[in-house]
Amino acid sequence: MKKTGLNRIWATGALMLSLAGCDLMAPGEIINPNVGEDTFLASDNAMETWMNGVEKELAVCMSDYVSLMEILSDNYYNTYSRSSKVFDIPQLLYTDVDVTNLQRHVGSLREMADYGLNTVAKHDRNTTDDDLFKLQVVKGFSLILAGDFFRALPMKNGGEVVEWQQQLATAVEVLGKAIGLASTQEKRALVNTLCARAAHRLGNRAQAVAFAQKAIEEAADFCHQVHFDHKNNVLNNAQSAIGGNWFQPLPRLDFLDPKYHLTSNDEQLPIVVAKAEENFLILAEAALAENQLAEAKKWMKSLLALVEKRPVRKEVNDQLEGRDGGGIRRYPNSSEYRVRASEKDSLRVGLVIDRHEPNLITVPFISGTSVTEAMVNGLAQHDDALELLYLLRQEIFFAEGRRPADLGIRMPVCEVEAAKAGNAAPFTQALVPDFIPMNYGLDDFVIDDPSKTVTIKYNMNRIIVEHAHTLDVVPFE
Repeated sequence: MKKTGLNRIWATGALMLSLAGCDLMAPGEIINPNVGEDTFLASDNAMETWMNGVEKELAVCMSDYVSLMEILSDNYYNTYSRSSKVFDIPQLLYTDVDVTNLQRHVGSLREMADYGLNTVAKHDRNTTDDDLFKLQVVKGFSLILAGDFFRALPMKNGGEVVEWQQQLATAVEVLGKAIGLASTQEKRALVNTLCARAAHRLGNRAQAVAFAQKAIEEAADFCHQVHFDHKNNVLNNAQSAIGGNWFQPLPRLDFLDPKYHLTSNDEQLPIVVAKAEENFLILAEAALAENQLAEAKKWMKSLLALVEKRPVRKEVNDQLEGRDGGGIRRYPNSSEYRVRASEKDSLRVGLVIDRHEPNLITVPFISGTSVTEAMVNGLAQHDDALELLYLLRQEIFFAEGRRPADLGIRMPVCEVEAAKAGNAAPFTQALVPDFIPMNYGLDDFVIDDPSKTVTIKYNMNRIIVEHAHTLDVVPFE
């Protein structure tokens, strides 16, 4: 990628000098443009400064991934012009600037982590094990992003592209180096959960189960988030899109929106990087793959108990949302509406909530779900349980940018990268499985006002299960 080497690293690192309170400043708090690499590395707080840059890049990366991956799915539809108008189709061209920028985030995180580990750490004697831990985690996470969302990407600046499976396998290796540096149970749970995520996508059931169980043993309710800083203009752009009226959720997910809500002009809500819920989902899916329905139901109910304990934000004013007027399509905005996931599904209440004045709403901001213990207890068939599990995955990871991976959608190598990597040509076309409805079908539904019902056109969780034995989805089957 053209800007993922040292030029981009130094641009990001220099920008963060002001946040670090660095001594390498010209008078008047203006960043000195003449600071060279040797001077920077010889400073007393080189690693502290570098880590500020890494954390900023991670925050910006997560904001962009959530914003774009949510519309590249059946979670949200983009009704506004300030974000991609083609990801909803879905259309993923290797010339698309958004595809390019998402790849640059991956490369930037990886290269910044490597530079911190291999160069800054060797020069700054104040480097701590916690610094090294964070850098290993960031590098591993960059490889997970590559493996979850792309067909192939380089694993070093200017290198040949490497397919997604190797990206994820390498992520597990890199994260393994972080375990010995983890100083708390929560940090060990974070690493094991990220490893479980990678192993799950690879279809390595035994490895995923082992990592998930270790994570639960360390911290069965941890949640690791990336934070933003309004004062220094490190903003959660997903909050503007989701908390505002740019994106509209599929009606059966209405009750979960907006996870990032606008409560004041300067509050920037964090985005989840990893949380304990993932481990319960993986263990339930592994049990189903082994035809152990009772075991799967046990893990699902444990998951529901955890979600029940997660905090919610009460009395959120979402009255300006405009679900039922304006925009390209009208959305239900009253709890009178019942929703079904397809024409073949039963109508459900409680999925759409009242936002009209004077109503204030309650919003889960870590995890929420419409699945109940009674629904889990009623499961008798493997496929029904698997469908419910993927509904849980969709709801639990809602507004966290995870859904496209479960749908089997993968982005191509971008044009800039393809021009540099000699082996990129086979990967310049996106992977959109044949069962994905095109022409905005992922977001399609019909409102019947007289009966106050909403019918989603495609129940994608059932479609996922129907194609579980393909290479695209449900890795354990």
